Amino acid sequence: MRYFNPVGAHDSGLIGENPRDTPNNLMPLIVQTAQQKRQELCIYGADYNTRDGTGERDYIHVVDLARGHLQALNYIFNLQNFQILNLGSGNSTTVVELIRSFEKINNVIVPTRLVERRLGDVAKSYADSTIAHELIGFECKKNPNGYDT
Repeated sequence: MRYFNPVGAHDSGLIGENPRDTPNNLMPLIVQTAQQKRQELCIYGADYNTRDGTGERDYIHVVDLARGHLQALNYIFNLQNFQILNLGSGNSTTVVELIRSFEKINNVIVPTRLVERRLGDVAKSYADSTIAHELIGFECKKNPNGYDT
């Protein structure tokens, strides 16, 4: 299973994103900045060949991800010995789009600062889940179109 940028929490609120250490992914950093646990959110690069110059990623809701794993388990004996399955929406959302969507939904401002790109970051990264859809019937239900504002 290969997946792209898991985000979100279960509807019950019992499990979700609340890392104890410094987060390595964007959504907890957005939340912590909105909660004023961080002064500002650094946006790494604004000169990519993307819709707004910031990196584009495929964010998959953790519930969709969990469901994809369960679907794979149901079909495991029908899969080839080695089969790569991409789990994602196939849609990309830029860093700025994700921040603006969060701000709009939560009626908050997330202070940001543009900084230099990080070494190794790519402009766009999103899944082609065609094989997962064909073999195990996977599709995103929580955010099938990405995180549009």
